[in-house]
Amino acid sequence: MTAFLASVANAQEAQAALEGGVDIIDAKDPRSALGALPQQTIASIVATVARIKPVSAVAGDIAFTPQATSAAIEALIPTGVDIIKLGVFAGHDPRVTIRALSSLARRTKLVAVLFADAGADFSLLDDLAAAGFAGAMLDTMNKARGRLLEHLDIPQLTRFVNECRAAGLWSGLAGSLEAPDAPRLCALAPDFLGFRGALCAGGRADALDAGAVKAIRDLIPRAAPTQASGNVDWRLLAARNFSSHRDTPSETDRVFLRDFIVSMSIGAYSHEIGARQRVRFNVEADVLRTTRTEDAFRDIFSYDIMIDAIRRLTGAGHVALVETLAQGVADATLADPRVKRVRVRVEKLDIVDGSVGVEIERARLRDHQQQPSLQSFVDPARMR
Repeated sequence: MTAFLASVANAQEAQAALEGGVDIIDAKDPRSALGALPQQTIASIVATVARIKPVSAVAGDIAFTPQATSAAIEALIPTGVDIIKLGVFAGHDPRVTIRALSSLARRTKLVAVLFADAGADFSLLDDLAAAGFAGAMLDTMNKARGRLLEHLDIPQLTRFVNECRAAGLWSGLAGSLEAPDAPRLCALAPDFLGFRGALCAGGRADALDAGAVKAIRDLIPRAAPTQASGNVDWRLLAARNFSSHRDTPSETDRVFLRDFIVSMSIGAYSHEIGARQRVRFNVEADVLRTTRTEDAFRDIFSYDIMIDAIRRLTGAGHVALVETLAQGVADATLADPRVKRVRVRVEKLDIVDGSVGVEIERARLRDHQQQPSLQSFVDPARMR
C-alpha cells in the first residue's frame, strides 16, 4: 500500500491533515523546496499529532556537507519528529556526507531527497542503504518548472522505486503532484506519495483545504483497519470503494488507446537484439461505469494507466515476443478492479510492408484470481 504524505506549515494544518486521513504529517515551509520551519513550530506539530501518525520534518535548504547536515539533524531530534528529510543538493561530494551521517542514522530515521530537476543520482541509493538511511525520495527543486512526471518518465520512476526496494529503503515520490498523478504513481507501489500544492485551494503557500485533502485521500486507497500492515493490494481496496457508487454493474464504458507507437528493442532473432523497431499498440478496456453525477476524478479509469503500462514494459529492456508485451499490457489494465475486459493489439511495423503482430482479449475472472499482489507496504506506524 502507498501512504499519503501531506506537508503542513503549522499545528492547525497538522490537525486538518489528521482529520483528512493523511498517513504521514510532514513539517515544511512551503515557500521553498525543503524550507525548514522553526523548531518551536515543529514541536507544536508533533504535540498536535500526538503519535497518532508519524511526523517528518525537513532539515532545510542547507549545503549537503557533514557539518551542516549533522548540525541540522541534531537540532531537529529534540522536537520529537519520527523522520528527518535531507536534501541532496549539488556542489559537494554526496557520498562523503552520506558516510558521515551513519552514526546519526542509528539515532533517528533519515530520508534523502533527490531532485528530479537537478540530475537525481540513483547510484547513491546503495550508499544510503549502507549508511543506514531509512529511505529516499524524489522531489522537484523548482516548483515553477513542472511536475515530477515532466522531469522523469514512468520507466525511470519505476526504476527508482524498484532500486529503493532492492536496497531496503523506503521510496517516496513528490514534486508538484496533482490529483491525476495519484493513481498513476500508486501503480508503481512507492511507499509514500507527497503532496502540498494540490492540497491547497489557491497554491502551495495557501492553507490546506479540507476538500482538496479529501480528494487526494480518495485517490490513494488505504488499508482496512484489520490490514494495517503486510501485503495490501490498493486495487482491491479501490474495488470496494467503487462498488458502493454503482447500481448497474452490467453497464460499461469503453476507454481506448489507438495507434500508440513506441521505438523499442524487440524480437527473437539475434539481429533484432539491441536494434530499435517501431511497435504499435491499440488497447480497448471495458470499464464499469459509475452512476455518480458529479465530476469526480476518483471514478475515472484513465487512459494514462494503459500508456504508463506500455512505457514500463517497453522501457524495461529487450523483449523477445510481441505476445509477452500484449499479455503484460492486458495484466496491467485488468489490475484495476473497474476493468472487466481488455483487448490488446501489438504490431511490429518494420518487418514487412505492412505489419505483423498479435491481438489478444482477456476478461476478469474473480478478483482473487485476477489481482496480482504488490510488494509489502511500509506501514506508517513502522516509520516511527
